[in-house]
Amino acid sequence: MPPANEEKRCPREAVQAATDLYGPVVLHPVSDQRGSAVWRVVGPNGTAAVKVGFGDAAYVTAREAAVLDRMRLSWYRATHGTAEDAYWIVTPWFAGPSTREVFDALHDGRADRNDAHKAAIDLCRTVAGLHGRGWVHADLQPEHAIHTTTGVRLIDMSWSWRPGFPPSPRFMGGVPHLLAPELAASIEAGVRPVMPSPPAEVYALAGVLWTCVTGRWPLDYRWAGIRPHAIGAAGLRQAISTGSIPLDSARPWPELQHVLEDVLLAPASERPTEAQLADLIVYKARL
Repeated sequence: MPPANEEKRCPREAVQAATDLYGPVVLHPVSDQRGSAVWRVVGPNGTAAVKVGFGDAAYVTAREAAVLDRMRLSWYRATHGTAEDAYWIVTPWFAGPSTREVFDALHDGRADRNDAHKAAIDLCRTVAGLHGRGWVHADLQPEHAIHTTTGVRLIDMSWSWRPGFPPSPRFMGGVPHLLAPELAASIEAGVRPVMPSPPAEVYALAGVLWTCVTGRWPLDYRWAGIRPHAIGAAGLRQAISTGSIPLDSARPWPELQHVLEDVLLAPASERPTEAQLADLIVYKARL
């Protein structure tokens, strides 16, 4: 793997795969973190995303390729393979804003609540569709859904699973800030493998929308005297597992947040499904 301060190069095998699909391509770096790099590649026959996991991150990328193969989504076909000390995936490039970017446009006046309201409903219904196929995404984040003109596209599916396709032994619940208390408690109790449930994902979904509305994580760490960077992921999971941290007090969109609050405070057995959450947002989150 290249040194941390050296820009990673896209493996020639991945470039060739993209060229075979899209014609001669030009690569544009998008991100490079935790051993995983992404390029936007543009050719005469279309635009693609190339993700490469280097070193230890190759496992994570290879698992995402296995997930996409099993999901068989017509709009998310993946070509993938190995390179020296790396694993790569070529997928279509999804043009559009992430959920966070939709709400950022609301906050800075480039959009109105109608756009954000629709995005929230569309995201819930997309997750409902995924669950209807028997899958759990397992790592919902504000950046992991792209709102295209033809629908919401979920990305970064390395930790996704369904019955018959076991969770990864490396999975530790995703971003702690969006972790359902019962799942955090299970992890802290040493239950392995970590296996998120649809109700835990509904919690994460509500947490994603809360974060996009407020620009802050759902829980009020300051009230609880918690410094997230100081205690790290394990410390956050332990604190969240108690279920005693209140929600953040910011209420820029009270009607929508009231719906989300009910989800975030409910026991797992009383949370709505993703489809029900979409309906609640339709009818109760007034514009």
